[in-house]
Amino acid sequence: MIDEKPIALRFEAVRPSLDERARRLYVAAEAHSAGPGGMAATARATGVARSTIGRGLKDLRDPVPVRGRVRRPGAGRRKLTAKDPTLLTDLETLLEPATLGDPMRPLRWVSKSHDKLATALCAMDHKVSASSLPKLLEALGYRRHVNRKTKDGGSHPDRDAQFEYINAKAREFQAVEQPVISVDTKKKELSGDFKNPGSDYGPKGEPIKVDAHDFENKQLGKVVPYGV
Repeated sequence: MIDEKPIALRFEAVRPSLDERARRLYVAAEAHSAGPGGMAATARATGVARSTIGRGLKDLRDPVPVRGRVRRPGAGRRKLTAKDPTLLTDLETLLEPATLGDPMRPLRWVSKSHDKLATALCAMDHKVSASSLPKLLEALGYRRHVNRKTKDGGSHPDRDAQFEYINAKAREFQAVEQPVISVDTKKKELSGDFKNPGSDYGPKGEPIKVDAHDFENKQLGKVVPYGV
């Protein structure tokens, strides 16, 4: 009876340093040296298919030096885009800028994270996981961008006046020994093209452009997103 444990130990020791052909030759050599029943025992000990060991035995009988490609043409896992030709087109549709009120944009109100993009693609009958998204996005020429302050809106004329008014009122109340209290209200957000933390995917070389100064746009005003 063939002791399979030493075969398994030797294989695990050398496997990380073997390419596909060298691994096939190694297990074939183990099977040949084990004698009758060696192929089955080696297959059980190493987890390598008997058909692979058989090809290795054939290579041992007729050794040919290998140059260049080790794998046979067509070997390896096929790319997602090869199996699913409409995948990139549908992904690019999801990445287009959202149109307000457009019911056909499933991601118009959410961030375009890998998980959410993968979920949306699966809903469109694509078999894709979040871990595949970075390569797909790179194939489309998309990169993560953060806000960059490039739009110069100039200085607001009332910037100093509002602080001077507050300071004057504070000194006025302190002069008559009245308390002065600083109150921080609920956080408000400026409405418009202003810098915010975080990043989003967009075409390479096209960063998200926002205003250089965070002065309120009087026409758009502010919003209080809490509770929405």
